[in-house]
Amino acid sequence: MTLSVHLRHRHGDFTLDVAFDSGPGITALFGRSGAGKTSVINAVSGLLHPDEGRVAVDGDTLLDTARGIDLPPHRRRLGYVFQDARLFPHLDVARNLDFGARYAPPGAKGPARGDVIDLLGLSGLMARAPATLSGGEKQRVAIGRALLSRPAMLLMDEPLASLDAPRKQDILPYLERLRDGPLGLPILYVSHALDEVARLADHLVVIQEGRMRMQGLLYDVLSDPAAVPLLGVREAGAVIAATVVAHADDGLSTLSISAGHLELPGVQAAPGTRLRLRILAQDVILSRDRPAGLSSRNILPVAIAAIHSGDGPGAAIALRAGSDRLLARVTSRAVTDLGLRVGMECFAIFKATTVAPGSIGR
Repeated sequence: MTLSVHLRHRHGDFTLDVAFDSGPGITALFGRSGAGKTSVINAVSGLLHPDEGRVAVDGDTLLDTARGIDLPPHRRRLGYVFQDARLFPHLDVARNLDFGARYAPPGAKGPARGDVIDLLGLSGLMARAPATLSGGEKQRVAIGRALLSRPAMLLMDEPLASLDAPRKQDILPYLERLRDGPLGLPILYVSHALDEVARLADHLVVIQEGRMRMQGLLYDVLSDPAAVPLLGVREAGAVIAATVVAHADDGLSTLSISAGHLELPGVQAAPGTRLRLRILAQDVILSRDRPAGLSSRNILPVAIAAIHSGDGPGAAIALRAGSDRLLARVTSRAVTDLGLRVGMECFAIFKATTVAPGSIGR
């Protein structure tokens, strides 16, 4: 499944000019509020009619202003999950789900009702009224309703933005199951929260002031030093893949990565499970020699792949750690004092407690 989006639209003093192509899985549109993310997803859904553009899903053209094609929303076969769940308050959960099924195109392939209920953990909620549900439960029902309309693609506009941190952590595993499960449904996911994007996305599109600034595979974009000013110095960091090896009685778990082993707390997955870890650039320390006598449990041999100096006193360092990539943020003075240069081998150190459980996803 492929998604191709090329849009240009002017609204007052704001100009949207975005073009990207992505493949299966979750494509995340990331940017600060007002960047133009919702305008993009609304143009894909048919709720916004851009001045110029083309949108195609798996080769089917939904919009092509040059050819006069602009399918109405109900003909685009797209499921839309909004920031607020928008459930029908007079219908219980079961009937809200059935409402979505009523609009499934005849003969369209899609998940069975029971499969959606199991996937999203809704079996205990079927007789409940929306007013009695938590924010996370409402969003799960909204996702189920969208899935039962048997869309060709799912659109999600800030679906977790209205939830507090604990509720967000509750629903993220369900979204991971949706991504990794047998449905194979592509998702266009809008968010300004990088922690969500790092856990869920396969492809990342960074939008700033109406324009696409970077795009590519999530692992590639987040490990690129040039992305730091776009993502924010406190939020920038790489995502790496790891396999759970074992759990110790003291609460630490051993994980294997291509560059060696890590020890982290808060890992709940069984041995053998593949995970993705987000390691913030500001939490990585560099040393030219392998340090001794440290309390930090994680010391990895790395090689410097790139050095990107910012406008201020900081510098972002791209690191190769086996076949993975890390990102470190240090001062420009440290680059000079340590004589850091591209190709140099050194060591990356970070404390076990810097990788929060919320930064560990499937």
